[in-house]
Amino acid sequence: MRVANEEVKKVSEVPKTWIEKIKTAKVGAIPLPAYLGMAFVILLSAYFEELPVNMLGGFAIILSLGWLLGGIGGSIPGLKNFGGAAIFSLMIPSILVFFNFFNTNTLEATDMLMKQANFLYFYIACLVCGSILGMHRKILVQGLMRMIIPMACGMILALVVGTAIGTLLGLGFEHTLFYIVTPVISGGIGEGILPLSLGYSAITGIPSEQLVGQLIPATIIGNFFAIISSGFLNRLGEKKPDKCGQGQLVKLNADDDDMAEAMKEDKSPLDVKLMGAGVLVACTLFIAGGLLQKFTGFPGPVLMILVAALLKYLSILPGDIEKGSKQLYKFVSANFTFPLMVGLGMLYIPLKDVVGMLSWQYFVVVISVVLTVVLTGYFVGGKMNMYPIEAAIITACQSGMGGTGDVAILSASNRMNLMPFAQVATRLGGAITVISMTALMRFFF
Repeated sequence: MRVANEEVKKVSEVPKTWIEKIKTAKVGAIPLPAYLGMAFVILLSAYFEELPVNMLGGFAIILSLGWLLGGIGGSIPGLKNFGGAAIFSLMIPSILVFFNFFNTNTLEATDMLMKQANFLYFYIACLVCGSILGMHRKILVQGLMRMIIPMACGMILALVVGTAIGTLLGLGFEHTLFYIVTPVISGGIGEGILPLSLGYSAITGIPSEQLVGQLIPATIIGNFFAIISSGFLNRLGEKKPDKCGQGQLVKLNADDDDMAEAMKEDKSPLDVKLMGAGVLVACTLFIAGGLLQKFTGFPGPVLMILVAALLKYLSILPGDIEKGSKQLYKFVSANFTFPLMVGLGMLYIPLKDVVGMLSWQYFVVVISVVLTVVLTGYFVGGKMNMYPIEAAIITACQSGMGGTGDVAILSASNRMNLMPFAQVATRLGGAITVISMTALMRFFF
């Protein structure tokens, strides 16, 4: 009788255990039962095409999908160590769009947030300004100055190696150089592909719309392999801690008096008022970058970085404001990274453009470009008193899709604090690539 009672007790405890697991499980920061209820409301509204085509509808879509896909990708054994959360959040929505899973209402609501309201730029502005203002001055200045050399070396070697491989594989010298290698390191679609297509169009007479379709696949495929490379670099850093700075780019001397201060982690509680000040700072610096672009012609995001770095170097802003910007950076990166990538996957990664260009030769060339910039960053950065893993992750951003790629690549390696350096590598490197390759094409034609 006692044995029977114990068996009954065990059986009765099994459902209770599963119920407790369901109650304690979370999607993002939301308990699973509450998430399922909210997701059902959003799904039902999307099915009947009643989603509001504004920021509310857009946030509902990307938050519900981003937290779910990020959680799934980050829990798969093996894949989670190689950027699984970032890959899932970015690629699954793109695949669903390819198979027409989302209706027009859902895409319009997402488009309103991502493109018309330009949530991507708000995200980048918060991360760039927060990480710069929250960074030690010495690390900031040394990092920005030293990354120029690995970036330039990676760009030159990528052009040489990628073009040579493509020519040997029968893709043609000019086609490989201008239509495969150059788009990979041109700095993304908005800042790279579009001005590149306009320049090519003016030289060749081919409509720019037609050229965009030929250039975009290389950028998308390069971005994908850069994300995977970043995940592998993160894993390599875990196995070789002497090559990894745990998110810190520049090595500090053991006898450096500023080392303890630079490595000190801020554990003070979040101050919502200071975070509000951080929002205004990020918006102001982004606008300042755009204003300076009008007078200088340099990309606004790069100028925003320089303005923020100057403010930090001169210690113009009060310490509380810098602290608020850093806390805003932590809040935004923790809550909006994977949701943002869902929006990017839905709107900025058109798989239909990639499918038509697929060939093993094409893949080999693109992979060779990505590996070249990554390895260049690893070895050249290591020789310049930088941590090789961090330097390689930043140079990997040269083969990403602009700000979109920077977010995905840094997310895959859990190093969002490197955003300022990644933006310099992407924006400045992309601008140099577009200008120089357009001039080179004019020489050929």
